[in-house]
Amino acid sequence: MELHKIKLKETFPFEAGGSIEGLEIAYHCSEGGYHGQKVVWICHALTANSDPSDWWSSLVGKGRLIDTEKYFVVCVNMLGSCYGSSGPSSVNPLTGEPYYFDFPRVTVRDIVKAINIVRESLGIAKIDFLIGSSIGGFQAIELAISSPDVVENAVFMATLSRVTPWLTGFEESQRMALEADPTFRECASLEGGREGLKCARSIALLSYRCDAGYNVRQFETDDDTVFADRAASYQRYQGKKLADRFDAYSYWYLSYGVDSQNVGRGRGGEEKALSMIKCRTTVIGIDTDVIFPAKDMEVMAGKIPGASYHEISSLFGHDGFLLENEQITELFTPILEKL
Repeated sequence: MELHKIKLKETFPFEAGGSIEGLEIAYHCSEGGYHGQKVVWICHALTANSDPSDWWSSLVGKGRLIDTEKYFVVCVNMLGSCYGSSGPSSVNPLTGEPYYFDFPRVTVRDIVKAINIVRESLGIAKIDFLIGSSIGGFQAIELAISSPDVVENAVFMATLSRVTPWLTGFEESQRMALEADPTFRECASLEGGREGLKCARSIALLSYRCDAGYNVRQFETDDDTVFADRAASYQRYQGKKLADRFDAYSYWYLSYGVDSQNVGRGRGGEEKALSMIKCRTTVIGIDTDVIFPAKDMEVMAGKIPGASYHEISSLFGHDGFLLENEQITELFTPILEKL
């Protein structure tokens, strides 16, 4: 997939206040441009980039289920991320330094507004298949509500139409970890908050997985072990792995983006907002998902006109949407065949 960027000439106002001049939006799309092919639009999760053939390589790419040569596949990098779109780690032209905390707070609706700017710039009037999981699902649900005549088919997987107090508790715990690192508020470099980010990632990982998977994969194989350290080592490894590719400021901003999810805001409530969806909708829950429990997703599906609900089984909790490729393929294939 090819990387592209749009730089806006007009001012971009944010829902929660503030604006940016010269806002940049990064996105990946199928090579060769749009020429009327069927459009598959993928909304990415929290720390992913806009190239789904990178982080969903089993499903997206040349010759894969979501064939980037057969379909015109698009994914837009979220505002606030550090993978190309404007965010707190972008350079403020007024200071020549990163924005840090001078960047406006980003909501899901801001992200979807940027998505529509890309869509319109590509000349795409209709999205044949919209896919979103986790915070990518937040975007997909918001897009299906705000542009009901644009989306034909949609899958909302491991996600909800309103953030729960339980999920916000996880997000706030991660922000507390960032803020406990004294370098985070110093704003001396984009390395600020690195140790806090490692800790935040460790907290997040526990919410993304479940006890069953941990107890299988991180089990101590030595019957005579004194201090269990396999899972501890794994947490530290995953913390460093994220800190090596992401920055604490983007993570902090995107965590608030998670907390902004409330499709009913200004629309008469969540149920009324979901009733505005016109596309053929498939809702997919994961039986071990801690942050988006399958039972809550089934309730949400019941509020979307004509939606079907399915559930996949996984040892990997929320992260099952990235790992359970066979079950996902089984659910996606009938949709793709009818495009």
